[in-house]
Amino acid sequence: MPNQDNDTIIELKSVSKRYGFGDAESYALRDFDLTVKRGEFIMIMGPSGCGKTTLLNIIGLLDQATSGKYILAGKNVARVSSRKKARFRAKEIGFIFQNFNLVPNLSIIENVSLPLIYSGYRKTRRLRMADNILEHFHLREREYYMPYQLSGGQQQRVAIARSLISNPSIILADEPTGNLDSRNSHIIMEELQEIHSMGNTIIMVTHNPALTTYATRVINMLDGEIDTDIKTVDDSDLPKSGGKNEKVSVKVLPSRDPIQMEISSESDVVVSGENVTTAESEKPVEPTAPVEPEKPAEPVEKLPETKEATAELTEKLDEIQEEAKKEAEEKPVIKRKSTKKSSNKKKTTKKSTKKGGKK
Repeated sequence: MPNQDNDTIIELKSVSKRYGFGDAESYALRDFDLTVKRGEFIMIMGPSGCGKTTLLNIIGLLDQATSGKYILAGKNVARVSSRKKARFRAKEIGFIFQNFNLVPNLSIIENVSLPLIYSGYRKTRRLRMADNILEHFHLREREYYMPYQLSGGQQQRVAIARSLISNPSIILADEPTGNLDSRNSHIIMEELQEIHSMGNTIIMVTHNPALTTYATRVINMLDGEIDTDIKTVDDSDLPKSGGKNEKVSVKVLPSRDPIQMEISSESDVVVSGENVTTAESEKPVEPTAPVEPEKPAEPVEKLPETKEATAELTEKLDEIQEEAKKEAEEKPVIKRKSTKKSSNKKKTTKKSTKKGGKK
């Protein structure tokens, strides 16, 4: 394990990325060095083709450097298996793309909950967490819309919500305002600044110099190398996790109402259902009058069974049976004549006609 400052989350040492061979060989990054502290908001600027997107892909474990050392959260990435990289990427890194990259045949809430599938959450839990974070971005009324039914600014807010759903510590944004107008661009930047104030580390690529006012550090790249590196905020003034400034998390509140949730910091997450105080629970309970116990129901008196009563019942039954027998004897019995004789006559006529035909 390499020695590393506790506040350092990303460290690149002499990282190079080469494409092609021989005469077609080109470098997207050349001996690139970068150290990122926890809680920094870094803006990376530079002309097209200077290696900004390649740098984000390597930091986000989507691509691998040709040479050099990449230390992420104190671990050398070269020694980590692809499965562990995928797990770390799913839980600790959130991506925001320029073209939103929303799945067109899924609703908004399903798009936001999509990363939670790889974390093993069940569908009901995924949808509740997605509903929670969409409410934070004022998109709860449109959570069952399709992506094409939203504006560009709304789609980018959905993409940001999706990047935050797994509660990552690092957010990588590749020109998130590139397809938006100035008004929606500043709305998106306000959202990112709020996320950064909670302690998240953000690395963002942009071509717009007006957005650098939101950053704590501005890096200009040229030909795969750092041209200028300017810090606008001292490291001691960066938002720290572990106090008030913590990364965004999702809390599901126990309630009888369907899907009642809120966004909060990790310090507000309820681990157990005990010691939960609300405005209603703090109100003193007014004493109520004692309730008188109900009187037990009086037992129903049963009629005494005697021999005389049973004898009377048997006599009545006998009388009813005798009357039924008499009525049956008085009715005349109608006998039906048998049709055997007629059928025999028909048979004899048929035989006689056969004999006559033979003659």
